[in-house]
Amino acid sequence: MQGAGRWLAVAALVFNAFTWGVSWWPFRQLGALGLHPLWLTSAIYSLAVVVLLLARPAAAGQLLRTRSLWWLVLASGGTNACFNWGMSIGDVVRVVLLFYLMPLWAVLLSHALLGERISRRGAMRVALALAGAMVVLWPTGGAPAAQAVAGTSAPGLLPDLLGLLGGFCFALNNVMLRREAQQPESARALAMFTGGAVVSLALAASLTAAGVAQAPPALAWGWGLAALGLAAWFLTSNLTLQYGAARLPANTTAVVMISEVFFASVSALALGAGSMGWREALGALMILGGALLAAVQRD
Repeated sequence: MQGAGRWLAVAALVFNAFTWGVSWWPFRQLGALGLHPLWLTSAIYSLAVVVLLLARPAAAGQLLRTRSLWWLVLASGGTNACFNWGMSIGDVVRVVLLFYLMPLWAVLLSHALLGERISRRGAMRVALALAGAMVVLWPTGGAPAAQAVAGTSAPGLLPDLLGLLGGFCFALNNVMLRREAQQPESARALAMFTGGAVVSLALAASLTAAGVAQAPPALAWGWGLAALGLAAWFLTSNLTLQYGAARLPANTTAVVMISEVFFASVSALALGAGSMGWREALGALMILGGALLAAVQRD
């Protein structure tokens, strides 16, 4: 693929990376209105499911008949729930860096689920990314301080764990997409959107019942239109990802998608939602170094 078509595919991927890099901001704004990020995530993806079913009604039967796609439901749901929740309550820079340990998990999951061998280079990338995570997470003394974000008090450890778990689920999502590549694209997309709706809904309902999360406020034009706009934005972003990824080599896609870290870090630092000390900077170089090597090296 050459010329304008290639640049259009790259631009589509950059748009997707930008979407996820700055998505923390609208989530926090709506969180300030009392809408928990898990409730918001469920609402956004429920709307996306409705749109997809109206366009591709046969996808529902394909998803229900194909049990292997149910793992994709869980993986995609875990990715969205953990990422959106973590980015909404924690230090955005730390959460996105820990999320991008995804190449580490991808090596291990590909070995376990696809039977791919772990090469020497793959092991070195895992070690580099893991060392970077240790640099970021190494305690500086004392217990993690509570962070007050969007009217909630979040223990410092929780956003870090959500970033790690979200990256693991994202790696599982990508491995399952490869494993189920023979399934219709509409069924795979429905599985991913359904996961974003169902997993977040289950977590939100459980946390609300336990008194940990606030119940969603009464439907109002303000946040209702905002949620509808976010749903349209996320749906468009998903379509641009599929467009770009289908037209570019996998290694090129991986390199371009790492720009999400840039968008998240710059927006968070500019708006006071993240910090970048020497430890975070060193850890970022190591984690992103492992991700870049995974994209450009041939095992």
